[in-house]
Amino acid sequence: MQDFFPSIEEARAWYLSADLAHDFEHVLRVLNLALKIAEKEAADLEIVYVAALLHDSRGATPGGEGGERMGHHLASARFAGEVLKQASWQQERIEAVQHCIRAHRYRNDGEQPQSLEARCVFDADKLDVLGAVGVARTIAYATHAGQPFYAKPSEQFLNTCERLPNEPHSAYHEYLFKLRRVKDRLYTLTGKQIAAQRDEILHKFFKQLQAECEGEA
Repeated sequence: MQDFFPSIEEARAWYLSADLAHDFEHVLRVLNLALKIAEKEAADLEIVYVAALLHDSRGATPGGEGGERMGHHLASARFAGEVLKQASWQQERIEAVQHCIRAHRYRNDGEQPQSLEARCVFDADKLDVLGAVGVARTIAYATHAGQPFYAKPSEQFLNTCERLPNEPHSAYHEYLFKLRRVKDRLYTLTGKQIAAQRDEILHKFFKQLQAECEGEA
């Protein structure tokens, strides 16, 4: 692991109350992927390292921090600014880290990843919702939010991704709504190469889950 500030153990303390889908193990996986991508893409490793460690540091848990998960990228970016300012970082590099964090969300109508470093962090975070880990995280997230791992989607949801009143948002709904599209949203060549096999695993699992739950297999 890179010898940058903050250390892994220092960062671990920021995630003590995180849910299973956004815990420190998720952060470490994103960190390792982000550094792997950054090395291949010749990005600034220090910026990527710090942004990956801090990207979910505030408000990522469903219903946590006053129910503000939808703004956790903004809260985490603000927290990163505080941490790095106390460490006497240059403002330009603080802003580079904050951009990475603000731009890492999939559901983000605002800031998009413009820098190479932000694209490395974005891709790493998205890769963690693909493959076997992606399946496990999606089911864990649904369970934490009180949703089933499978519910048959309505015709309306299949056509528009808009649920009917009282329709659950199961892990399978999340696959249809988001996960099956993630591979096509990645930015870096390295990220796309890693995604290929993980995406195949994801599709096979949810196809089998649907078949078993509907008595077809």
